[in-house]
Amino acid sequence: MKNSANEYGELMDIKQIAELLPHRYPFLLIDRVIECVPGEYAVGIKNVTINEPFFTGHFPQEPIMPGVLLIESMAQACGVLAFRTHAQNNPEIPNGIFVLVSVDNCRFKRPVVPGDQLRLEARLKRLMRGIWMFEARALVDGQLAAECEVRCAMRNSDQ
Repeated sequence: MKNSANEYGELMDIKQIAELLPHRYPFLLIDRVIECVPGEYAVGIKNVTINEPFFTGHFPQEPIMPGVLLIESMAQACGVLAFRTHAQNNPEIPNGIFVLVSVDNCRFKRPVVPGDQLRLEARLKRLMRGIWMFEARALVDGQLAAECEVRCAMRNSDQ
């Protein structure tokens, strides 16, 4: 799928996501983007399988996706939105990388297990003095699994 769009904005496959985010296996935690409206929101999908490397140790008899990786997956959805927004507003400025500044008000509501499909929602709250502020949620079958506020900042990729 090439860079196509629907009524909900831009769609992105894994290759296009990898062009934006510096993460790679096993730490790239978004499989596709199904909605993206730069400056507003993005929705990504993560298919959680038993083949994830973290399930061998968390926990072998009762596999649960670690909370820190739920936060990271939400932060990556925020990163996609930040990159797309930055590119739209500053096409002449080369992209760096977005680094995590803080995570606040994080809540975990249900475990995420193999076979779940995470819907990762990121909404841009504001951009102030180079700090991007987002609201992020992870849902499974419409049920809230986790939510948090994410702050990030762009750094040149050579730093």
